[in-house]
Amino acid sequence: MSGLDGRVALVTGGSRGVGRAIALRLAADGAAVAVNYRRDDAAARAAVTAIEAAGGRAAAYQAAIGDDQAVAAMTEAVRAGLGEVDIVVSNAGTASRGRTVADTEPDEYLRLMTVHALGPLALIRSLLPAMRARPRADIVMVSSAITGHAPPNSAPYTMAKAALEAAARTLAREERPHGIRVNIVAPGLVATDMGERLVRAVDGRALHDLDEHFPFGRVCLPDDVAGVVAFLVSADSGYVTGQRLVVDGGGPDLGIV
Repeated sequence: MSGLDGRVALVTGGSRGVGRAIALRLAADGAAVAVNYRRDDAAARAAVTAIEAAGGRAAAYQAAIGDDQAVAAMTEAVRAGLGEVDIVVSNAGTASRGRTVADTEPDEYLRLMTVHALGPLALIRSLLPAMRARPRADIVMVSSAITGHAPPNSAPYTMAKAALEAAARTLAREERPHGIRVNIVAPGLVATDMGERLVRAVDGRALHDLDEHFPFGRVCLPDDVAGVVAFLVSADSGYVTGQRLVVDGGGPDLGIV
């Protein structure tokens, strides 16, 4: 793959799990990385330290995606500290409460929609004018394989991710004349803290107890997702936009996504 020297990446939810792996990978490929986080300052600074220890350049920026004022302040700080952003990885997310449609209140749908779809779109909208002026710019939306399954007790999360995907496909067509590539990465179950909580809630076992039921003898790892994101923002994917890449090994042998 071609390097990302001279480029600036903003990774939302970049302090832990999949976001952290993406931030480290893009930094290893040469990008300066803005590690966005909502609350865990220590984790964000640890991610920055890991990047710098490997010879990369990074800084941590606090803002809750969905809080437009905080996001605006963050993007200005990123510009001042690292330069104009030309890679956006929208990864920040939160889980729904796991209730049926009949038992889910309207504010739960709005909460998930704000974090997963409306907030990311507000962030992207604020960055688009400068991204259009860059030699190349990329937007990667981290969604979920769940949108293809719609399992019980997941409506707010599934709906929010489906809305994000619809917006991404539309944005890809709209921004193609400006040289901006927009793609979707949709992981299945990933070995993160969030994945661990999901498995315990649904199945009662530890996440890695399920390894034998998953393709290639293991659950997807954050680095698996990071590698796909790295490809999508590289020169090797210069003719790829508007695509949804599912990262689930072809699908597990369990009803868990």
